[in-house]
Amino acid sequence: MNNKKELRLGLIGAGRRGAFAQYMHQPENNVFLTAAADTDPEALKAFQETIEREVYVTEDYHELLARPDIDAVLISTPDDLHEEHAIAALKAGKGVYLEKPIAITIEGCDRILETAREQNAKLYVGHNLRHFAVMRKMKELIDSGAIGEVKTAWCRHFISYGGDAYYKDWHAERSRTTSLLLQKGAHDIDVLHWLCGGYTETVTAMGELSLYDQITDRRDPEVKGDTYWNMDNWPPLSQKGLNPVIDVEDINMMLMRLDNGVIATYQQCHYSPDAWRNYTIIGTEGRIENFGDMSGECMIKLWNKRHNYQAEGDAEFIIPKEEGSHGGADPKIIDEFIRYMRDEGGGTITSPVSARYSAVTGCKATESLRNGAIPVQVPTLAKDLADYFDKSTGQ
Repeated sequence: MNNKKELRLGLIGAGRRGAFAQYMHQPENNVFLTAAADTDPEALKAFQETIEREVYVTEDYHELLARPDIDAVLISTPDDLHEEHAIAALKAGKGVYLEKPIAITIEGCDRILETAREQNAKLYVGHNLRHFAVMRKMKELIDSGAIGEVKTAWCRHFISYGGDAYYKDWHAERSRTTSLLLQKGAHDIDVLHWLCGGYTETVTAMGELSLYDQITDRRDPEVKGDTYWNMDNWPPLSQKGLNPVIDVEDINMMLMRLDNGVIATYQQCHYSPDAWRNYTIIGTEGRIENFGDMSGECMIKLWNKRHNYQAEGDAEFIIPKEEGSHGGADPKIIDEFIRYMRDEGGGTITSPVSARYSAVTGCKATESLRNGAIPVQVPTLAKDLADYFDKSTGQ
């Protein structure tokens, strides 16, 4: 018999990313995914087929939140709805797992945090990249002193699937994402903050809509975009059925000065031929770099001796295969959320504070990008609010 506290969970947003909520159904752990809400009845039907059982479904998320038997909800809706849905759930007394980015405006981020504190409600933001085995190993190496004191870092993200995943639906619209520097970059900004041990205080950025605006083959606004990745959609200018509105940049790059003095950079391109996320972290005694990011298919190399170019590094760390989507990260982040909901201790490796800083940095980088690359200050979070969440998540 399992004596752990029973948790009954609901899902708001059953499409694409929402499918990973299947990891929340753990009857053996006394955790049950019992309800889902989505405005698209086809998404609800597909979700039930994915989890292979009947659950309560509704096209009105308010009906789900009104159910007294729901303890917490996973919110996996489009980014511009995060603020509305998270605040409604928190005010309904539900714990919240909110997919990243926390919101698409600075004000929205801070309103969510304020509401969670006012309601004394559990808030967890789904930055699953921190749960990737390769990122955990990089963090372990840095914290062990393998490269000395971190001084600089950069991340290059080649997004071969950009035309499929981000330019055929709402992701392509500023009004719904702010920018892909925020929407897609929130993961990498967050990991740079984590690995480097600080938050961005000043940012400058450049970017352009340099390719996808040239494609005139656009889908009808009444037809749902086909965002499934297809390797045959190449070269990028041959893409068809793009979103009717495209006004977000497809090349983005930013420079960050963190509050601990570390200087970092992030770059993304949405029409490269290959998919590749690469971090380089340099300290006073060496550097580390990842080659690939999916467990079982990647490694980390460490250089900690002085020499000319040496491709193999001074040490290599192979990342073993972990089971589950996103290289094993999704089951781990769900398990952490469940422990957090149950107050089982141990802390979390992310927090609403770090999620807020990644999103706010993306917002300010977008402001810089669209205003001549001017340096912009990133507003700090009120200390009492930061302290509240750091205490509640064991940071």
